[in-house]
Amino acid sequence: MENETGRRRYNSLRRVTQAQRTRAEIADAARRLFVSRGWAATTVRDVAREAGVSVPTVYAAYQNKAGLVRALADAADLAAGLPRTIDELEATTDPRRHLAAMAGYDRRLFERAGDLIALMREAGRTEPELADFYLLGRRQVGEHRAQVFSSWPDGTLRPGLDVATAIDIYAALCNIDVYTTLLTERSWTPDRIERWWGEALARELLSRPAGAP
Repeated sequence: MENETGRRRYNSLRRVTQAQRTRAEIADAARRLFVSRGWAATTVRDVAREAGVSVPTVYAAYQNKAGLVRALADAADLAAGLPRTIDELEATTDPRRHLAAMAGYDRRLFERAGDLIALMREAGRTEPELADFYLLGRRQVGEHRAQVFSSWPDGTLRPGLDVATAIDIYAALCNIDVYTTLLTERSWTPDRIERWWGEALARELLSRPAGAP
């Protein structure tokens, strides 16, 4: 009887593992098709065929195409090392290191999921649900930056610069378009982009210590 219980337990774990593997295969297939064909030209049936599963399986796992994109975006956050960035922010009170950590996260996100970000932005032109999801993501990013900037002591930001404007400047410097331009048109490496972002953000946002040139 004990062996029977053990077999049932492991069978349950196998089913969970297989379900997770199936979801991952569907997500991988969707990303390949969305990026190569575009959002509008890709159907749920196409995704199912590419993943080697049935159409109902795709709907059961993700509900619809928009659900797939949301899942891919969530996975991109993890792939970019969001927990690592949080640890780096909490490990110091130095604003320059905070900015370096945030720039590192942006670099990893654009490096690993820039195609998805561009896809969501483009598809959002005709799909209100995706447009809302993209804008929500941008608002959340701004809120996270505001949380970091607001944690700094008074006088950390350049004179005359408030948190809202600092967020605007950050957004103008660190975005997918700047990353893509430097990477593809100017042949910068991701490491170089990250370093420049950290230096440029510190230069544009932080006040200089007394006596600094």
